[in-house]
Amino acid sequence: MNDVADLVADAAAESPDRLALVESGGRSLTWAQLDDEVGRVATGLGAAGIVAGHRVVIAVANRIEFVTTYLGVLRAQVVAVPVNPRATPGELARMVADSGARMVVADTDTVAAVREAAALVARAVDGDLDEIDADLVARAVKPRVVVIGATLLPGERSYDHLRAGAARHVPPLQDPEKLACLLYTSGTSGRPRAAMLTHRALLANIAQVGEVEPPMIHGDDVVLGVLPLFHVYGLNAVLGGVLRHRAKLVLVDRFDPQGTLDLIEDEACSVVPVAPPVFAYWRGDEHLAERLGPVRLILSGSAPLSPDLVEEFTARTGIPVHQGYGLTEASPVVTSTLCSAALQPGSVGAALPGIDIRLVDERGRAPEGEDPGEIQVRGPNLFSGYWPDGAGGPDADGWWSTGDVGFLDATGDLFLVDRLKELVIVSGFNVYPVEVEEVIREVPGVTEAAVIGVADPSTGEAVVAYVRAPGADPAATEQAVRAHCGARLARFKQPSRVEIVDELPLTVTGKVQKGRLRTIERRRALGLLE
Repeated sequence: MNDVADLVADAAAESPDRLALVESGGRSLTWAQLDDEVGRVATGLGAAGIVAGHRVVIAVANRIEFVTTYLGVLRAQVVAVPVNPRATPGELARMVADSGARMVVADTDTVAAVREAAALVARAVDGDLDEIDADLVARAVKPRVVVIGATLLPGERSYDHLRAGAARHVPPLQDPEKLACLLYTSGTSGRPRAAMLTHRALLANIAQVGEVEPPMIHGDDVVLGVLPLFHVYGLNAVLGGVLRHRAKLVLVDRFDPQGTLDLIEDEACSVVPVAPPVFAYWRGDEHLAERLGPVRLILSGSAPLSPDLVEEFTARTGIPVHQGYGLTEASPVVTSTLCSAALQPGSVGAALPGIDIRLVDERGRAPEGEDPGEIQVRGPNLFSGYWPDGAGGPDADGWWSTGDVGFLDATGDLFLVDRLKELVIVSGFNVYPVEVEEVIREVPGVTEAAVIGVADPSTGEAVVAYVRAPGADPAATEQAVRAHCGARLARFKQPSRVEIVDELPLTVTGKVQKGRLRTIERRRALGLLE
């Protein structure tokens, strides 16, 4: 098997009438229907002149057409470029231009932004470089827009017309090292770059996850598909796992705390992969255990989850929560607590079968004892570098430096400390923001905290904490945070400034967008903020 879409063909041959996909709105596809749709899209792409190696941007929410388009693109040996459907026109334009995409697929929610983005790219190709950097435009072509469920404008094509009347045989993929997917990530630099994931990498991680015992997904599971499919977690860990095990995937367009609980009950979802913020949203539901009655397993990833929150959740519901560590560049899963000898607070688990982990210090040597070090990983699930030239990929021995800091215990469990690039150096001393954030979250009333470093003339950098404490008095909260940090942290780790905010900027998977906080601080330093 060389292609993720082959998993659909195999499922259709063995279980043609079993449901594969269900939307929260009621639409569904059996495995046979899904395989037919994938074949039609693959055939239609060829008829539209989209051939192997071309790139197709998918700006579509969690719906059936995302799955059929993505898998159809892979079957046609075209390169899929899933992007955030809530991206701005400028962000979309830069990704369309950078990837050199010849086609963009949009739905009713994204078509306005996609049209604006396509117009920006077209103007840039014609020489107007006001909106898009010249190095991105060098790869750009004027993309065609394909629209799902909306009125067409001149020059656009509907999704129904893209689908061929019947699927034709597409020659099987011969080389699994061919590029399958470009996924945009900040990588280890500030500017978003696309990780190049081959068919080999995607299939390798699906197989690695599939070998975990006890299994994350069984063939008779109903899996909640609320994680965004454009993100590698939803795309390969959730969708890929469903395809491999022939489970049923319930697609949810967006997370709503109560609506999602209703859906879990109505569809009898047994496996619920979520991002960490979900636990806070559900925390106050007094009937939570009853509403999660069908669930046998909850999977959490993409950001660290508080051990206290996990303990409280499991005590209330009786449902185990298993965490993992992953990266876009690893397709994505590297560790899981399902691989641990025993569950340990704060652990993100042990390495999956077929994945190696090691730690290195700043000299590239193994750290002493259980000291933290930069996490390096090796395995067939790793990416091939960043688009377009493969820069920044694994070294000659297959090791890739993640930019994350952690430590390994004697059992092989990994504990995350922080990101290297988020390290704050105060008077020559290292401050790991995660450590400070954990202390701040101990303050009564505080629900979220984010710590960053800012330039300081006397210490090089200083620690600044952004704190959210809904309903609390800001002055009292600031005083409590300072007092608690003073008692729990060395002086150089204590925040020089505490900002009480109503909201923290979050990504779709619940990570704090610290880049946006740093932008606020740069504006403050320039006198652009009051």
